[in-house]
Amino acid sequence: MSAPAQATSDALLAAILTSLDDDKAEDVVQIDLRGRSEMGDWMVIASGRSSRQVAAMSEKLTDRLKEQFGLTSKVEGTETGDWVLIDTGDVIVHVFRPEVREFYDLEKMWVPVGESARSVSR
Repeated sequence: MSAPAQATSDALLAAILTSLDDDKAEDVVQIDLRGRSEMGDWMVIASGRSSRQVAAMSEKLTDRLKEQFGLTSKVEGTETGDWVLIDTGDVIVHVFRPEVREFYDLEKMWVPVGESARSVSR
């Protein structure tokens, strides 16, 4: 078995975006928090079509991060699957059902006026 990969914030971000893409996450955006917040370097926001998909994507993501980086993430919200928060330390991931995401509108809170969140298309 090989040693876990180096868990830099950019490596974590890339692995997270790949995992979400593999699991058919929708409307994935990444927000650069470097120099703006002490909570992490990146925030990723994504949607799943149902509570079941949100929970499954989140579980697979945490499993992949543990396998790839030996990283145990803090996770909240998998019980209901409406909004799952995954804290990897350097990257904060929010996976929502679309209606819940629209209600909380985190992008508006974190993206500076005049800018837009960077949509991820692969």
